[in-house]
Amino acid sequence: MTGLGMPPATDLPSHPRFVSLEGGEGAGKTTVLNALGDALQAEGLEVVRTREPGGTPLAEMIRELLLDPRHEPAAPETELLLMFAARAQHVREVIAPALARGAWVISDRFTDSSHAYQGGGRGLDPGLIAGLERCVVGLQPGLTLLLDIGVSQGRERTRGRDLEFAGGAPDRIEGERDEFFERVRATYRARAAAEPERFRVLDASRPAAEVAAEAVARLQAWRSRA
Repeated sequence: MTGLGMPPATDLPSHPRFVSLEGGEGAGKTTVLNALGDALQAEGLEVVRTREPGGTPLAEMIRELLLDPRHEPAAPETELLLMFAARAQHVREVIAPALARGAWVISDRFTDSSHAYQGGGRGLDPGLIAGLERCVVGLQPGLTLLLDIGVSQGRERTRGRDLEFAGGAPDRIEGERDEFFERVRATYRARAAAEPERFRVLDASRPAAEVAAEAVARLQAWRSRA
């Protein structure tokens, strides 16, 4: 046991051109995703930029069901299964085909998010999540960048973003209490400590440009050894 979840799923195949970005609310994943994609495309490489939940028309519909606070609240088990339904579609329609044709895939969130949010945050059995990961997904990123930021700072950023772009309305998960996000952060950090070969932890409390520059450097270092 890692202390906050099952042992890492090291028996899952990983792909060196599959990069995931993880972190709590307000960590700046979108900025980093665009910086990584731009850096790879500047070298003439094909890059698929995607997100979870989402990435395909059906998965985006599931995302709307999960995050829109106007819908009936989902039970934790329902939330988990819907996340994996969207993920299964995402892998088969977008991620696996892109990797097969030689593209790089950069995803804003992947299965580590379910371990952190539904496992750490909701308290669901980590064995159930690990089983779904093996049976439904069957793949993990070669490189995961964890953008680590304190809960209070991250949530302050999110509130500012919501006021600017969404009239101040957080989505259903953003509306959770600080204690929920502290558990999420702790689970992310425990997973990173347990899998140092895959994870790189970045201090996301810094200005966005600094974090993005470090992320690009980490990706280039990964490419040189992968």
